[in-house]
Amino acid sequence: MAFGNSPCKRFQENGILGMIANHHLQFVGVNNFSSTRTSGTPQGLSLEKYSDKKDTLYKSVEIEVRSGEPAVLLSYEWFTSYAAKQLGITIGKCWAPPKAHHHRLTLLKSIHIYKKHRVQYEIRTYFRHMTYERLTESTLKTFLEYIQRNVPEGVAVKVTKKSVLNLPPSLNDSVRRLSLQ
Repeated sequence: MAFGNSPCKRFQENGILGMIANHHLQFVGVNNFSSTRTSGTPQGLSLEKYSDKKDTLYKSVEIEVRSGEPAVLLSYEWFTSYAAKQLGITIGKCWAPPKAHHHRLTLLKSIHIYKKHRVQYEIRTYFRHMTYERLTESTLKTFLEYIQRNVPEGVAVKVTKKSVLNLPPSLNDSVRRLSLQ
């Protein structure tokens, strides 16, 4: 990815590959993050405060978007997939249900009489589902912030995360005992 005249600079030192923003001296993003402290980062900066926390790993993240216009959803899916490719995120399955969800409401034309004369209103809601796989917490935060800031008007976004956790110590001991037998 080329940065051109952007205020971000790439660096690689002691096995850490990442980016640092120069204008606010704020941490932007990291790939292949190591928990070691770097002493010779550009402009004398250190990543010590960021290396203390472990990143949560997410097995998959499903993003559901809904709108009344299917063309807007298709365009937004293209946008999010392009952003994911630029960030190096693995794109899983992207799909849409074959039919829209129809919500119909039937009302009387007149509020007092003429029961025969009715008017019917219909709201169609279209859905699109996108799955992104194997993400770290920092990458996910950056990605979600970017795509949520660029949501088109009239589009709702729902995010479902599936994280990877360690086994509890009680189960870990049980599994170890079973594997020894």
